[in-house]
Amino acid sequence: MTDTANRTALADTRIPAAHPFAAHLRRTAAARAERRAWTPEHGALPALYISHGAPMLFEMTDWMTELHSWAQALPRPRGIVIVSAHWESAPLSLSNRAPSELVYDFGGFDPMYYLMRYDTPDAGELVRAVTGLMPDNEPVHEHAIRGLDHGAWVPLKIMYPEADIPVLQVSMPTHDPDRLMELGRRLAVLREQGVLVVGSGYMTHGLPFIDWANPSAVPGWSADFDLWAAEALGRGDVDELASFRTSAPGMPYAHPTVEHFTPLFVTLGAASDATAAPRTRVDGYALGLAKRSIEVD
Repeated sequence: MTDTANRTALADTRIPAAHPFAAHLRRTAAARAERRAWTPEHGALPALYISHGAPMLFEMTDWMTELHSWAQALPRPRGIVIVSAHWESAPLSLSNRAPSELVYDFGGFDPMYYLMRYDTPDAGELVRAVTGLMPDNEPVHEHAIRGLDHGAWVPLKIMYPEADIPVLQVSMPTHDPDRLMELGRRLAVLREQGVLVVGSGYMTHGLPFIDWANPSAVPGWSADFDLWAAEALGRGDVDELASFRTSAPGMPYAHPTVEHFTPLFVTLGAASDATAAPRTRVDGYALGLAKRSIEVD
């Protein structure tokens, strides 16, 4: 185990034994030894779009199991490049290549979540690769200290709890679907090198409109948007998806702001064929929000 992973493991020992995430770590420990490391014979890894949840995801056993099982079904990547809804920044920016403090960009949760760590190995190779893939007219800024935000580290800590895979977060410089598709196309070559390309958002994210008196209820705007997106993805209708602001039912309640939907276009851009139907790996709802998550070849 690396020194960075050791720091993560040490922090994990402070999680109360009865907590659902501590149980997740115990339950998945045996499966970690069975992971298949990626080799060129595996071919390109898929690109993922993940509905990432908030720190309360660490309390949702079924959802954690779905995410970890998804990761186990894939060869262990050599690296992970992730675009999260929670880092909107232009020009294109990269997180610190060396393990650093996480971004705890949430409030009102149990103090234990602000003590969690996800110290991954040096991502210098990913920094060089991503920088080299950008066009000359696309400036790239590498941050000296910025770590992973919760749209990156929360799902990855559940999927790859050992923290032994280099992770690089790339900012979302725009919400324009065409430009995000182009970013995905540039990142797609990394898939052939055993790098997992991930867009992290939430299929519906109408937090202001959740009925907190009945949080298990699925609002019509959430169900309608999710069904619309699933059908458009199944048809490979990228143009329809790109017109979500005006075409999708449930708007603007499903996405009062759009940053949790638009990482999808990075994922679709990274696909070998953006019009091919993706595989849904997680679906259903949490707090009434659609947690649909997909992978594309």
